[in-house]
Amino acid sequence: MSNKGEAPVGVTLIGEGTAPGAIREVTGGRVAVDTGDRVAVYDQQAFLTGARSALYSVPRPPQAKATLAPDGTIIMAEGAAIRAVDADGSTRWTLPHDPWHGGDRAPRAPGFPAVAPDGKIVSVLTPTLVEDDSRAVLVYDEPHITYGPDTLLLLDTASGAIRARRPVASVASGVTQHWQPDGTMLVLSCWTAWESWSTWWIDPHTEELPLRGGTRMREVSGSLPASDRMLTIRRAESMAYQDDRDELALHEAATGEQVALFDLEELAADPDYDEFDDAYVLDSDHVLVTGKLHPQARTPEICHWLFKAATLQPLGRLRYPAPVSQDVTPLGDGTWLTRHDGQLHHWALA
Repeated sequence: MSNKGEAPVGVTLIGEGTAPGAIREVTGGRVAVDTGDRVAVYDQQAFLTGARSALYSVPRPPQAKATLAPDGTIIMAEGAAIRAVDADGSTRWTLPHDPWHGGDRAPRAPGFPAVAPDGKIVSVLTPTLVEDDSRAVLVYDEPHITYGPDTLLLLDTASGAIRARRPVASVASGVTQHWQPDGTMLVLSCWTAWESWSTWWIDPHTEELPLRGGTRMREVSGSLPASDRMLTIRRAESMAYQDDRDELALHEAATGEQVALFDLEELAADPDYDEFDDAYVLDSDHVLVTGKLHPQARTPEICHWLFKAATLQPLGRLRYPAPVSQDVTPLGDGTWLTRHDGQLHHWALA
């Protein structure tokens, strides 16, 4: 284990309170909270000071994945449709699509819609049924269903009209999307069974959505503010040769070229059992990584590490005065929220 990874890093508790659910989105001065069967939207400032009176809330169908747009619209990805829901709970528009992969199981979307920074466009991944088995990438026997490659769509947030589309080389069971803060690039990560993650840098400004770069076995985690660099994480999956490493990487946003790398195994107490969960950009200088260590003869513990964003070198391990889980929500100003056993804490670096 790296000594740098164990250097104590102090944090300051800014605020605390009860957590009404999982924090899903912080955008446009609002906080979206998933309470299980509803999406509740709060004023950000009031929420961070402990207020728990929602501006509005709308029902969330089982297994639907909801994203809050900057104007307060909620975009939901469901098993066979994308819907835009207004603050009063009414549906503004619906875009039906083929049912998601899953055979005879209830179909569910593998990832969240992603709204562009200006709020005008939302990117969604959709499945594609094909009738010709020779063109199929994925086949279910009972009932007989055949899928081709998934399709990426850019939709008008206001109307649901399709602005652009392109096929992608996935039949995804997991999807992560991230827009560059200036909207110049969309990064799409798809997890396909037995193939791990595939990530593409996509130019959203033409109908063809040309690729500008890409990487394998890594999922996009975010972008560094005031920078043209994207952050990715690779998790050990052991599905293929040399696929047992946990790594952080930085890439040029314009091309996908890798410019920095850190092997997270250097932080591990037991590389065979330790797990690294996710990476979060706190600000232009700092990245936070979560994971679970399994020290010998001791109880497994959740850990958070702080990294220098520009080089991906570890600065140390965060020392919290209260329990934390792997739930982290960066607020974009260098502070972040954690949620643990119904308690919400707001932190800053000491």
